[in-house]
Amino acid sequence: MSTTFTIDTSTSRATPTPAPMKRLTIPAIQNRKGKDPVVMLTAYTARMAQLLDPHCDLLLVGDSLGQVIYGLPSTLAVTLDMMCAHGAAVVRGSYHAVVIIDMPFGSYEGSPQQAFESASRIMAETGAAGVKLEGGEAMAETVAFLTRRGIPVMGHVGLTPQAVNALGGYGARGRGNAEYAKIIGDAKAVAEAGAFAIVAEGVVETLANEIVAAVSCPIIGIGASNQCDGQVLVTEDMLGMFERTPRFVKKFDDLAGRISAAVESYAAAVRARSFPGDEQVYKPKD
Repeated sequence: MSTTFTIDTSTSRATPTPAPMKRLTIPAIQNRKGKDPVVMLTAYTARMAQLLDPHCDLLLVGDSLGQVIYGLPSTLAVTLDMMCAHGAAVVRGSYHAVVIIDMPFGSYEGSPQQAFESASRIMAETGAAGVKLEGGEAMAETVAFLTRRGIPVMGHVGLTPQAVNALGGYGARGRGNAEYAKIIGDAKAVAEAGAFAIVAEGVVETLANEIVAAVSCPIIGIGASNQCDGQVLVTEDMLGMFERTPRFVKKFDDLAGRISAAVESYAAAVRARSFPGDEQVYKPKD
C-alpha cells in the first residue's frame, strides 16, 4: 500500500492523501479470528499515526504514553485528558486502521456507569472506534454494559500494567496452576461479555495458545505466542528508541542510535559554522 503526501499550506506540514479505501471496521477485525494475523502498534501522535497507518490494522493509543511520552514511572498517573488529546491526534493522522484508546486507571473500575461516562467522552472527543480496558472476570459486567450501549470494547488479560502494584511487578503471568486457570477464565468471561478482541500480555506460551483456542474473538498477543490472532508492540520499543525494553520485544531498528548520530552531525556543523543548507538562506535583494 502506498501513500502520497501533500503540503498543508496553513501549517507547512506534509499530510497524507488517503488512498481510495474505507477505514477498517470492528466487525472486520472480529472476522480475522483464525485468519490473517492482525497487525497492531501503539501511536500517540498524528505524525506517527501517518507513518504507521498504511501498514497496520489497529492503532492503539495506549496508556503506555505515560512512560513513552511523559517520562512517568508507570501508567497509573495517566489521565482522561491525556488519552483524549492523544487519541484525537491519532485519529486525525490515520485513515485506514481501526483506532482504539486505552481507558486510564481510575476511569472505569468504579462502576459500569462510570466506565460509560469515561468511554463516551473518549469516543465523542476523539472519533475513535472503541476503547480498551484491563481486567478479567471482575470487569465482564462493565464490558457487557458498554457493548450493549454501542461502545466496542477490547479486553486485556494476563499482565495488566495498571495492576502492577497488586501483581508485584511485570513478570510473566500464568506460571502457577491457579493463575493459569484464572487467566483462561478471565479471557472467557470478557469474550462472553462482548469484547471484540482481547490483548493477552506477558503470559506463558501454552496459556496464550489455550486462550486462542478457548475464545471466539481474536487474541492479540504481546509477549505471548506467535499463534495468537495478531500481535501488538509499543512502537518506540519496536523501533529501538529505548536502551532497555521487555525481553520479548524484537527491535526492528536502532532509531535511537540513528537519531543520536544525526544530531551529532548537526551539532558539529553548527559549531563549525558550516550549517548544511547555508546556500538556501534567504538573502536580501539587490
